[in-house]
Amino acid sequence: MTGKKIITVSLTALLFTASVPFSACNKQLDINSTRQSDEANSWKSIDDARSGLMGIYGLFRAAVADNNTHWLMGELRNGDFTSLKRPDLKAIIEGKLNASYPVIESITNWRRFYAAINACNLFIERSGEAMADARYTGVNHKIDVAQARVLRAFMYYYIVRIWGDVPLLTKSYDNGSFKTFARSPQQDVLGFAVREIEEAAPLLPYVYGNGDPVLPGLVYHTKTYDQWRNTLINKVSAYAILAHITALQGNYYATAGYTDFVMQNYSKIGINYLSVADLTGKTGIFNELAGDLASDQNQFISFNFIKGMGESSVSGHIEQLTLAYPLVSKQLPDIYITNDTLASMFPTSNGQDLRFGTDTSSVDQGTPTLYRNAYITGYGEEIPIFSKIKSINGGIAGEQQFNVFTSAILFTRLEEISLLRAEALAVLGHVDDAAALLNNIQSRRGVKAFDPAVPGADLIKEIFEERRRELVGEGWRWYDLVRYHKIKKDSPAFNALISNGGIYWPVAREVINNNPNITQNSYWK
Repeated sequence: MTGKKIITVSLTALLFTASVPFSACNKQLDINSTRQSDEANSWKSIDDARSGLMGIYGLFRAAVADNNTHWLMGELRNGDFTSLKRPDLKAIIEGKLNASYPVIESITNWRRFYAAINACNLFIERSGEAMADARYTGVNHKIDVAQARVLRAFMYYYIVRIWGDVPLLTKSYDNGSFKTFARSPQQDVLGFAVREIEEAAPLLPYVYGNGDPVLPGLVYHTKTYDQWRNTLINKVSAYAILAHITALQGNYYATAGYTDFVMQNYSKIGINYLSVADLTGKTGIFNELAGDLASDQNQFISFNFIKGMGESSVSGHIEQLTLAYPLVSKQLPDIYITNDTLASMFPTSNGQDLRFGTDTSSVDQGTPTLYRNAYITGYGEEIPIFSKIKSINGGIAGEQQFNVFTSAILFTRLEEISLLRAEALAVLGHVDDAAALLNNIQSRRGVKAFDPAVPGADLIKEIFEERRRELVGEGWRWYDLVRYHKIKKDSPAFNALISNGGIYWPVAREVINNNPNITQNSYWK
């Protein structure tokens, strides 16, 4: 596999949940067991192992897609979007995270993440039994377990960003032996995640089904390179996750090291930089191609919804929140970016930004000002539409009458990792190298080069402003704000929010009611 979208999963993978469905638990974390009564018969063959592994990917995708969790938690709070008519979304934007709305109560329940973590634990413990099937080789099993370990670590990183201290579970539990767990310090959880990936990443191939030295042969789990190329965690994506974990820890020396590995090796998995058309076009990274393959754009980590596999859906896509007429049959969007905010995000001093800005090439004297519409449709109107991501049932605006979407949930890509590396180098004082990375991204977007030697130039601020522009709508804004203010320490209000634990979300009341050892985040008590 070349890592084209290194995490994608067909809903057919959720056959796993048919073989090991959720059952009621004994108030462990308000999560359900992934075991069932005939669990002893569930690990007999390579087919069982394959279903178990693919099920983990499917459960992870379901966790981040549920109620649009990825965007509600990553994009709205203190972000660039405004809510037009939904008080629940407005509450999130304003940081009123303990407001009594069903969607807030739902997304603050970590049950779905722990269901996926429990599936990882179960796979790590039991999948070796499937080696009784001679087709399931030791090499195959070792790589499968390495994926499960990286996915488990990735999930812990994901939820620590949200809740801070979280329970650390490293064993699976069936119905009869569920226990109650208290929350572990976030640094302990992140430390566990780092150790897990450091041990597992060297065991992973760069590509699957294409004769990788770690995984010889042209077939992996009955499929070839072309069929797996957009599907699984590989060595480079594992190190990309490590880079993010260490940045969250504030360990920028480690972040610089892990991002260096990614930058030195991304070509081995077919990754390349993206044009604006790659980001927003019909065959861009958020969209699918014909049949059962994902988009032809190579990225590190994303979860795809492929129409050819029956994965089109109404929810779990940012388009559900951002698109409206004339792009889809919806009168007004739930969220949008105001004209004033757009103007502040994309200042004219940046040059001819290809993502959004004045299109002087097609403006004659006396004609109306035209704007580049790669990211925005209807700038200047009262409600401009954020249309950077618009995979409408496998097509584009105007081609479908139904609000059904197929866009990927993209976690990271080469531009994002490059800017994360620039952030780390800037913090460590490697100004020239950081500026070179920043300008490499900006030059591809028509933005004038940033000169850190100019009096008053703020390299770190400009790196985060470029992340704001480049990654808008991809679920990064809130987490970027947290890291930025931890570095700068120049906002008393945000500093207080960090010190008092207000950067984290409250835990759902249902979780606390079901487990007396789970306490609420102090800021939200």
